[in-house]
Formats: sequence, C-alpha cells, structure tokens
Amino acid sequence: MNDPTNPGRPYIPVLLYHAVMDDPPAWIAEFTVTPREFTAQLDAVVASGRTPVTVGTFVAHLTAGAPLPERPVILTIDDGFADLPGPTAEALAERSLPSTAYLTTGAITPGGRSLLPPAPMMTLDQVPLLEQYGMEIGTHTVTHPQLDTLRRDALERELREPREVLEDLLGHEVTHLAYPHGYSSRGVRKAALRAGYTSAVAVRHALSSQTDDTYRIARLIVRRTHTVADVEAWLAGTGVPVAPFPESFKTAGWRWYRRARAAVRGPVFAG
Repeated sequence: MNDPTNPGRPYIPVLLYHAVMDDPPAWIAEFTVTPREFTAQLDAVVASGRTPVTVGTFVAHLTAGAPLPERPVILTIDDGFADLPGPTAEALAERSLPSTAYLTTGAITPGGRSLLPPAPMMTLDQVPLLEQYGMEIGTHTVTHPQLDTLRRDALERELREPREVLEDLLGHEVTHLAYPHGYSSRGVRKAALRAGYTSAVAVRHALSSQTDDTYRIARLIVRRTHTVADVEAWLAGTGVPVAPFPESFKTAGWRWYRRARAAVRGPVFAG
C-alpha cells in the first residue's frame, strides 16, 4: 500500500465514475465509460489483488483506527444515472465489489429540480435497490451546485435536504457527501461537518492515503479517454500524486473567479 515514488507513504486509489453507457449525452460524454470498458476496468481491479472497501470503511479507519485491508481500493459513482441500478450495479455485484454511490436527489426525484442537463437518470424509488446490490449510499446535494459559491443558507439547504430525503427512504443515517464538481472550501467543509456528515470526497485527481483529509478525500476521475492501462497504473500507485497536499494558488484563484461569476449570473452547472 506504499507509494512507489515515496516508500513508506501509504496510498489508496479512490476511483470516480459517472455514467456507464455507449451513447451518452454530449455534456457528460467526457466522463462516461462504455459498458465494455467498465467491465474491463473492474476486472483489472480484481486482478490487482486489491480489496475494495466502501468510503465508510475507509473513514472509520481514518477517524477511529478501524481495520483496513492491506491493499484497499475504493470505487465511487456520482450523480445517479439510469445505468446505475441496472447493468452497472450488476457488474459490480457479479465481482463482489462494494462501492459508494453519491446521489443528486433533485435529479432523481420525479418533478425535482437540478442543474444537471438532461440525461437518463435513475429514480428515487430505485435507491433501496442499490443497497440490495451492496452499495453504500451518500449524497451529492439536491441540485448539483458549486457549493463554494453559495450563500450560507443555500449551502446549508443543499447539504441538509438530501440527507433527509435519503434517510427517510432508507431508514438509516446517510453521512457521506461528494462535492459537486469536486469544489469545496474551508467554509464548505465546516458546513458539511455541521450538517452531520462524517466524510466528504473531492476530486483532485490524486491517490488518497491514510493521512488524507476526511472532508476532502482525493479521487481519481475516470474519463472516456482513460484505458485499462491507466487504471492499472493508478492501482499500482504510479502517474499521479498522493494526497494530502496544499491547495494551489491556481485553485484558489479559480474559486474567486467562480464566486464573482455566480454573484452576477447565479448558480450554474459547470465551470
């Protein structure tokens, strides 16, 4: 579990998927993998000898020292596209691969509102089925906004309401969050803690580690252009940095630009 470029430093691949489909809408195509590529990548995970665990298992290790397998890997899926409770969940279950799904409740609720452009989505009543397939459920806000551009009242609503919806549906606590677009800030992370979340995942396109920030867990976003070889490299700990690491000036500057834009234009989906 050590970083080959830094012996003694543990690394943990946390893979981020979105939709798994052959003909995705243009806006999500870059972040979509085909079913054939998805199954090949899952087979690479199995062949790597790593043990898949949920985000909850990882966080229990980070916060309370709970046991963690020698060579863990974490699979996460964002948004809640229509393939998730069908072939995607089936492919994971067939290989006994646990995962964590982060759902945008406004996008999967009939008549709900979200900033996601049109796309085939699962529905709220299918969420219990995901748990039957062995998935852990987390939230991805209500409308998928850039959380670090919101006023406090709007931010708190985006964090509170999806928990309430999913907990009422599932009958148990839902305490894991994924930041839309991976965007957060110190204020957003503090708000997530206040809202009752025990963890939050970002993107960062880096390997996570046993010293990663519980409210900014690094993930590796899987794009359509990534191959099985790319996934194999991440599983081996090569080609990408290991979190935690300081926020760059570029990231901070981009946040201020997006905040200024949101003050003029209001919430937008991407950017």
